[in-house]
Amino acid sequence: MKILVVDDEKDVQRLFEQRFRKERRSGEVELFFAGSGQEALEFLAQKKGSGLALILSDINMPQMSGLELLQTVREQYPGLKIFMITAYSDEETRRQAMELGADAFFGKPLDFQALKEKLLD
Repeated sequence: MKILVVDDEKDVQRLFEQRFRKERRSGEVELFFAGSGQEALEFLAQKKGSGLALILSDINMPQMSGLELLQTVREQYPGLKIFMITAYSDEETRRQAMELGADAFFGKPLDFQALKEKLLD
Protein backbone atom coordinates (compact mmCIF):
# COMPACT_ATOMS: atom_id res chain seq x y z
CA MET A 1 0.00 0.00 0.00
CA LYS A 2 1.46 3.33 -1.10
CA ILE A 3 0.71 6.24 1.23
CA LEU A 4 1.48 9.93 0.77
CA VAL A 5 1.83 11.79 4.08
CA VAL A 6 1.38 15.57 3.79
CA ASP A 7 2.50 17.68 6.75
CA ASP A 8 4.61 20.82 7.12
CA GLU A 9 6.20 19.59 10.37
CA LYS A 10 9.63 18.07 9.68
CA ASP A 11 9.53 15.45 12.46
CA VAL A 12 6.41 13.81 11.02
CA GLN A 13 8.42 11.84 8.47
CA ARG A 14 10.64 10.23 11.11
CA LEU A 15 7.59 9.47 13.28
CA PHE A 16 5.74 7.70 10.45
CA GLU A 17 8.87 5.79 9.42
CA GLN A 18 9.28 4.54 13.00
CA ARG A 19 5.61 3.66 13.53
CA PHE A 20 5.38 1.79 10.20
CA ARG A 21 8.83 0.18 10.46
CA LYS A 22 7.53 -3.39 10.45
CA GLU A 23 5.08 -2.76 7.59
CA ARG A 24 7.78 -1.00 5.53
CA ARG A 25 10.29 -3.82 6.03
CA SER A 26 7.74 -6.45 4.98
CA GLY A 27 6.77 -4.40 1.91
CA GLU A 28 3.16 -3.95 3.08
CA VAL A 29 3.50 -0.17 3.17
CA GLU A 30 5.52 2.29 1.12
CA LEU A 31 5.58 5.85 2.48
CA PHE A 32 6.06 9.08 0.54
CA PHE A 33 6.19 12.55 2.08
CA ALA A 34 5.24 16.07 1.03
CA GLY A 35 5.83 19.16 3.14
CA SER A 36 2.92 21.15 1.72
CA GLY A 37 -0.31 20.85 -0.20
CA GLN A 38 1.37 22.20 -3.31
CA GLU A 39 4.18 19.66 -3.02
CA ALA A 40 1.56 16.91 -2.70
CA LEU A 41 -0.19 18.07 -5.89
CA GLU A 42 3.15 18.14 -7.71
CA PHE A 43 3.84 14.59 -6.51
CA LEU A 44 0.44 13.45 -7.76
CA ALA A 45 0.93 15.20 -11.12
CA GLN A 46 4.35 13.59 -11.64
CA LYS A 47 3.24 10.15 -10.54
CA LYS A 48 -0.33 10.67 -11.77
CA GLY A 49 -1.41 9.05 -8.51
CA SER A 50 -0.30 5.69 -9.90
CA GLY A 51 -0.56 2.99 -7.31
CA LEU A 52 -1.15 5.46 -4.50
CA ALA A 53 -3.78 4.08 -2.13
CA LEU A 54 -4.10 6.91 0.34
CA ILE A 55 -3.21 10.47 1.29
CA LEU A 56 -2.84 11.33 4.98
CA SER A 57 -2.93 15.12 5.23
CA ASP A 58 -2.60 17.59 8.04
CA ILE A 59 -5.26 20.29 7.90
CA ASN A 60 -3.37 23.32 9.22
CA MET A 61 -0.54 24.10 6.82
CA PRO A 62 0.74 27.39 5.35
CA GLN A 63 -0.15 28.48 1.79
CA MET A 64 -2.60 25.64 1.08
CA SER A 65 -4.61 24.10 3.90
CA GLY A 66 -5.35 20.42 4.05
CA LEU A 67 -8.99 21.22 3.33
CA GLU A 68 -7.99 23.02 0.13
CA LEU A 69 -5.81 20.05 -0.80
CA LEU A 70 -8.71 17.70 -0.07
CA GLN A 71 -11.03 19.67 -2.35
CA THR A 72 -8.48 19.74 -5.20
CA VAL A 73 -7.67 16.04 -4.89
CA ARG A 74 -11.38 15.15 -4.87
CA GLU A 75 -11.79 17.04 -8.16
CA GLN A 76 -8.68 15.67 -9.89
CA TYR A 77 -8.35 12.17 -8.36
CA PRO A 78 -11.88 11.25 -7.21
CA GLY A 79 -11.11 7.62 -6.32
CA LEU A 80 -8.14 8.35 -4.05
CA LYS A 81 -8.75 7.87 -0.31
CA ILE A 82 -7.92 10.84 1.91
CA PHE A 83 -7.60 10.78 5.70
CA MET A 84 -7.34 14.15 7.44
CA ILE A 85 -5.24 14.76 10.56
CA THR A 86 -5.34 17.80 12.83
CA ALA A 87 -4.27 19.01 16.24
CA TYR A 88 -7.34 21.27 16.27
CA SER A 89 -10.15 18.75 16.05
CA ASP A 90 -13.13 21.01 16.57
CA GLU A 91 -16.52 19.90 15.27
CA GLU A 92 -16.67 22.55 12.52
CA THR A 93 -13.35 21.41 11.01
CA ARG A 94 -14.47 17.77 11.15
CA ARG A 95 -17.77 18.68 9.47
CA GLN A 96 -16.01 20.62 6.71
CA ALA A 97 -13.57 17.78 6.06
CA MET A 98 -16.35 15.21 5.83
CA GLU A 99 -18.47 17.45 3.56
CA LEU A 100 -15.48 17.87 1.25
CA GLY A 101 -15.16 14.09 1.02
CA ALA A 102 -12.60 13.01 3.63
CA ASP A 103 -12.67 9.26 4.17
CA ALA A 104 -11.58 9.56 7.82
CA PHE A 105 -10.58 12.17 10.37
CA PHE A 106 -7.92 11.77 13.09
CA GLY A 107 -6.78 14.08 15.87
CA LYS A 108 -3.23 14.66 17.03
CA PRO A 109 -1.46 13.11 18.70
CA LEU A 110 -2.20 10.45 16.15
CA ASP A 111 -3.37 7.06 17.41
CA PHE A 112 -1.30 4.87 15.10
CA GLN A 113 -3.11 1.71 16.17
CA ALA A 114 -6.48 3.21 15.17
CA LEU A 115 -4.93 4.46 11.91
CA LYS A 116 -3.57 1.01 11.06
CA GLU A 117 -6.97 -0.56 11.81
CA LYS A 118 -8.69 1.98 9.53
CA LEU A 119 -6.16 1.24 6.78
CA LEU A 120 -7.17 -2.40 6.87
CA ASP A 121 -10.89 -1.53 6.73
